[in-house]
Amino acid sequence: MTVEDDEVARIGPGLLVLLGVACGDTEQAADRMTRKIRALRIFEDGDGRMNRSVEDVGGELLCVSQFTLLADTRRGNRPGFAGAAPPGEAEPLYARVRDGLGARGGRFGAHMAVALVNDGPVTLVVET
Repeated sequence: MTVEDDEVARIGPGLLVLLGVACGDTEQAADRMTRKIRALRIFEDGDGRMNRSVEDVGGELLCVSQFTLLADTRRGNRPGFAGAAPPGEAEPLYARVRDGLGARGGRFGAHMAVALVNDGPVTLVVET
């Protein structure tokens, strides 16, 4: 991940977590999300079944703040972001999840370039 041509984070095999914080999200919700992400059994076991967590496989984590996940596209052609928590509320919750995961992270609110090799692919929307 780069910010202004400066590499700020890099991980090996593991999870890229794009985290959107919604209005009304709480510390309790952030903690549930952290537990859920750590426990998801989405990595293959010896039989090729998705049966191992990121912790089981010794995977790394990268957590990126991503308010655009909360875009409302139901009306018109311009997404609305009213459902996203304002930065003053979102940043502490993002940091709580990132730190709870022991993940590397970018710079909150910065324009980031994120490169991904999606090995699988497994892409999930996780809600608590």
